[in-house]
Amino acid sequence: MKVLITGAAGFIGSQLAHRLWQNGEELVLIDNFSYGKKDNLTFDDHDFSEEIITMDIRDRKGIAGLFEKGDIDYVYHIAGIAPLPDCQTDPQEALDVNVTGTVNILENARKYGVRKIIFASTNAMYENETEFPTVEKSFAPPTLIYPNTKYAAERFCESYCRTYGMNITCLRFANVYGPHVDCLRKQPPFVGYMIRELYYDRTPVFHSDGKQRRDYIYVDDLIRLAIMVREHEGFDCVNVSSNKNYSVNEMYAIASGIMGKNIPAEYADDKHYWEKYPDLYSGVYPIKTSVLNHEINKYSLCDNTYARETYGWIPEVSMEEGLRRMIDSECAMLSRI
Repeated sequence: MKVLITGAAGFIGSQLAHRLWQNGEELVLIDNFSYGKKDNLTFDDHDFSEEIITMDIRDRKGIAGLFEKGDIDYVYHIAGIAPLPDCQTDPQEALDVNVTGTVNILENARKYGVRKIIFASTNAMYENETEFPTVEKSFAPPTLIYPNTKYAAERFCESYCRTYGMNITCLRFANVYGPHVDCLRKQPPFVGYMIRELYYDRTPVFHSDGKQRRDYIYVDDLIRLAIMVREHEGFDCVNVSSNKNYSVNEMYAIASGIMGKNIPAEYADDKHYWEKYPDLYSGVYPIKTSVLNHEINKYSLCDNTYARETYGWIPEVSMEEGLRRMIDSECAMLSRI
């Protein structure tokens, strides 16, 4: 079995590569390293850093060269620009990578007969939803650039399924956490940021009142489902969620307890949420405070009934256990810096 993973040096891609390698599968790994890191590719029992191919998913000739032998069975298309403020700051780049890059993968998979594509989508598409838990079938269209690029990419996936009879599953990830989360980037994911600040005994700054609730999924649970969906035929969209949500304050309390820290958090005004991206606040039409407020305070809870009933998938890692594993990994990484 030969499997191509795009974005293989990222958080999820690297963990997936390791699991599939342990299962004895032949891998083709690519990443352009705009967000991925070679450190993610080193595991106790294997180092993928010398095997990965540096390549952009928009590289038409390069991507075609990976497929032209016709021996790739499955594609896990995970590469993309995920940070919301990055996409909002440079929407043309976000569109080019997340949509055009996806179409490049789809077209080559079509030409050279890939059996199945599993596409990394997002529950951020549900940002304007008001019914919870949210199911896959219908939802209010998104507002921000990032979820719109994923929404558009899903439509192209469906188009290729309906037009050519291809098999594609879009996995709509909840907030994924676990080892290898990039806690050092400009605007880290909340869980990585929280652990980083506690590690350095710094006071974390949260926005709003910390009562906003999001759903999370541990990376190992996500990977199990990503493998389970391989044999599903046609087009499908699946929520990847624990069917539970937690507030910022609850998450911080759990992490503080595990790390043995007692550092009260501070809370900032919503309008400063993306202040590290000053371009969003400039121009004739700066970003609206109401949009920032909605992003910060939105409530998310995805229904995972479809995944359970269709694939027999049940999340196994509790929040407490998942955070413990992530804290051990991230603290070890930070100690080496």
